[in-house]
Amino acid sequence: MTTAKTILVTGGAGFIGSAVVRHLINDTQHTVVNLDKLTYAGNLESLLSVSDSERYHFEQVDICDAEGVRRVFAHYQPDIIMHLAAESHVDRSIDGPGEFIQTNVVGTYVLLEQARAYYASMSDAKKAGFRFHHISTDEVYGDLPHPDEVAEGGELPLFTETTPYAPSSPYSASKAASDHLVRAWLRTFKLPTVVTNCSNNYGPFHFPEKLIPLVILNALAGKPLPVYGNGNQIRDWLYVEDHARALVVVATQGAIGETYNIGGHNEKQNIEVVKTICTILDELVPKDPAYAEQITYVADRPGHDMRYAIDASKIQRELGWAPQETFESGIRKTVQWYLNNENWWKAVQDGSYQGERLGL
Repeated sequence: MTTAKTILVTGGAGFIGSAVVRHLINDTQHTVVNLDKLTYAGNLESLLSVSDSERYHFEQVDICDAEGVRRVFAHYQPDIIMHLAAESHVDRSIDGPGEFIQTNVVGTYVLLEQARAYYASMSDAKKAGFRFHHISTDEVYGDLPHPDEVAEGGELPLFTETTPYAPSSPYSASKAASDHLVRAWLRTFKLPTVVTNCSNNYGPFHFPEKLIPLVILNALAGKPLPVYGNGNQIRDWLYVEDHARALVVVATQGAIGETYNIGGHNEKQNIEVVKTICTILDELVPKDPAYAEQITYVADRPGHDMRYAIDASKIQRELGWAPQETFESGIRKTVQWYLNNENWWKAVQDGSYQGERLGL
């Protein structure tokens, strides 16, 4: 049994962060400090099920606020830092790159510097278990050859932990920069760090601007289901609760200086994902015409990566983690969750979850 620790989670009110916090409170004995600025994507309603726990603490702090971060470190004395706070929506990064540079690059720098000062002040005994776990994305690697581009019978490559970085969007470039900062603070300043890069997440409490919740909610509302280009872009889909389990395993057991890729072993074309959602909705809340009639093809995103796919063999081999959900089981759970939790997503759509209208 792992000794109970105090784990500070940045971005713990976000989609993946809230899944990590719920997992830590529900399935471990660790204490959690959730440090979140509460931007549009931060939603404390995603944490209502655990917010009354005596092991849960919330601090509304921007990771760019050095003094605020220092105060939280000093007060809670965390054993592990799990850094998930980030701007993450590619389309938003194309429209306004500045916020991504500020949060993902400058914010990570501020967090690393405060962690370095905090680590230096620790006792040797406490230092032994300390980790700065930086959570990143497979998008830093750029994209992979599409099956259409590979000769018949040819092997399709996967992202590994040693794949060279080649980010395509302002979002992925800002995450690549933050990854490099984390590794530099390990090498130069000996801060004990570990990095994970994940594939596309989906599941409960996903902000409705992302593909899967957008399609579910647009379908229910009778709105168009937008698909970029011809929809043949391929993603490796990872159920968010599987990802949360993996992250906690890495944070508590991962080797200092290592990188672990986390994927769901579920490569799907975007159009397949959309049609699968339509089929499940046809079964659960049937209507005429069928939901697939709402599919609308729109102009492709600039610089759109064609294929992501993760080789997650290292984390399985070294830390014993593997996803529990197939895409088929996870997507069904996700659709059912949105059908059962109308209050959550309606509060997001009308802005009441943060006290203002978002105009979504």
